[in-house]
Amino acid sequence: MKQCITSIERKVLIMSPNYTRAKCACYMVNICMSVVGNLPPLLFLTFREHYGISYSLLGFLVVVNFFTQMVVDLVFSFFSHRFNIEKVVKFTPVLTFIGLFVFAVSPWLFPGAVYFGLLLGTVIFSASSGLAEVLISPVIAAIPSENPDREMSKLHSVYAWGVVGVVIASTLFLLVFGSQCWQILTLVFMLIPLAAFLLYRGAKLPKMETPERVSGAVELMKNRGLWLCVAAIFLGGASECTMAQWSSSYIEQAVGLPKVWGDICGVAMFSVMLGLGRTLYSKIGKNITRVLLLGAVGASLCYLTAVVSNIPVVGLAACALTGLCVSMLWPGSLIAAADRFPSGGVFIYAMMAAGGDLGGSIGPQLVGVVTDTVIASPTAAEFAAAWGLTSEQLGMKAGMLAAMIFPAAAVVLYWVLGRTVKKSDKTS
Repeated sequence: MKQCITSIERKVLIMSPNYTRAKCACYMVNICMSVVGNLPPLLFLTFREHYGISYSLLGFLVVVNFFTQMVVDLVFSFFSHRFNIEKVVKFTPVLTFIGLFVFAVSPWLFPGAVYFGLLLGTVIFSASSGLAEVLISPVIAAIPSENPDREMSKLHSVYAWGVVGVVIASTLFLLVFGSQCWQILTLVFMLIPLAAFLLYRGAKLPKMETPERVSGAVELMKNRGLWLCVAAIFLGGASECTMAQWSSSYIEQAVGLPKVWGDICGVAMFSVMLGLGRTLYSKIGKNITRVLLLGAVGASLCYLTAVVSNIPVVGLAACALTGLCVSMLWPGSLIAAADRFPSGGVFIYAMMAAGGDLGGSIGPQLVGVVTDTVIASPTAAEFAAAWGLTSEQLGMKAGMLAAMIFPAAAVVLYWVLGRTVKKSDKTS
């Protein structure tokens, strides 16, 4: 990540209008990822109400989202040298635009099979998110900077603040116009990828390193440290995305708060805390391995508190504070990997994105499967009544409890990661 240029040259490049435009376009693409990653979960209960879609199928949309991204990640892991990276980067918002359009008009295109339309739209805009994950971070990393780690944290903080905007705008829109107007809301959000596409036009992108052939990628895969970093982002992605994807439904169904307050005070506050943690690290952050460990410990406690507490304000606060605790688990894992493999280029980011996407798909799907399984259990109603809950509340609490395994396991892994970093420092 270190650049062999003088401080004067570095300042000239950073202030370059072309690179400034490229950075703004990358930030806008990250906001696109905020839309496609968080708008569908906000509509889960709307889809269940209007189209009768089960929790498992709703969770499967998340699986498809992250699985598609993971496939794209793996393709770029081994064959990034086959692509014109600059053209692919600039094409990414176009795919987002198309995917959101198909998602929005699915009830009109497929009136007898709305779920198929939602699935198709999800595949398309998920492919764009996969491209963004693989390519936007190395674009920012390749732009000369005095502190690349903080620039990476700033990029990911934009995503978090984008989520805040998506949640608040969506919640207020649906409150005013009703859930039956969700398609119009989706069409309005198409303006964001359109803006990203226009920003990329004429923007100059820095050169990014890629393995010259597949064998170069295979050689890097033999390094055990790489797999430790991939496991770290897998657990971090699962810890973050599970709460991000399910907190809206969880707060409404399990905690018992109205959707508008659950979304604004719970989901939006989760994202505010997510953005706050990343923004703080971009300003004053250091010692990323310690930040990762403390974040995993805090996330485990927040998950547990959200499950066991029957006090709405406590459950709401636990969901929100999870955002602060997991804020650096994804970008922090990227920073750790980039520091360990400075010459890995696009390949390292692609492998890390694949690991994060795998965690982001398995975590939310686990919640949906466990929730449906508990609700369908013949003894669920009786057991729930003994605890003063409904079957649905019991199911969602069980699902969230199962998801706590990810931050809990991350505590151990991040401790190991910190130990290996210390050993490498001593031997270097």
